[in-house]
Amino acid sequence: MSTMKQRGTLRERIIRVLLNEPTGKLTMYRIAKEAQCSFSWAHEFLQKLQTKRLVEKTTVKDYNGLIKYWLEIKTKPEKTEYMHKNPLHLLRTTKLQYALTTYQAENLVQHLLFPSRTDIYIKREDKNQWHQLITQEGLIGRGNLRLLITDNHVFYHSIERRELKIVSLPQLIVDLLEEGGVCTEAAQKLLEKVAMNIVRIT
Repeated sequence: MSTMKQRGTLRERIIRVLLNEPTGKLTMYRIAKEAQCSFSWAHEFLQKLQTKRLVEKTTVKDYNGLIKYWLEIKTKPEKTEYMHKNPLHLLRTTKLQYALTTYQAENLVQHLLFPSRTDIYIKREDKNQWHQLITQEGLIGRGNLRLLITDNHVFYHSIERRELKIVSLPQLIVDLLEEGGVCTEAAQKLLEKVAMNIVRIT
């Protein structure tokens, strides 16, 4: 991994940790550990975020602003598409690690979007196993199932709904914003709900 790409990955990890634990209860050392990076790197990046008035020490001061900043620096995942007659059954029965995002994930937590496509994050090392599994009953090419590969830290704080694994809510929000179109409204509504909960917590 190039130095620039590694720095981008670590920035996203720290933002992901902050948005999942925004109230300041995590120390800088703990954030570095959760983000799997050095303390010095975490400290430097947190200082940068503080300069932007997005955080104060380890407390998120501008949740919406931090989501927006994440969207600006976000690395686009590698994508492979398939057509499968019942992707949710496939996910409920597999032992491979995954996490739903965009349409299906939003429908499970908020019920605003029609789940027109199933997008899942997978581990790069599992790519061939997923390909073999899907093509047993599915087809290769543009369809209703999309595999996304990026840094494995994307599984951080994943949740479960109806026996299906979903990315954390901050990850879902930024993925919906990146998808655009009808997903943007769904992301904004979910962001409002998450922000309201944060206000009540603090």
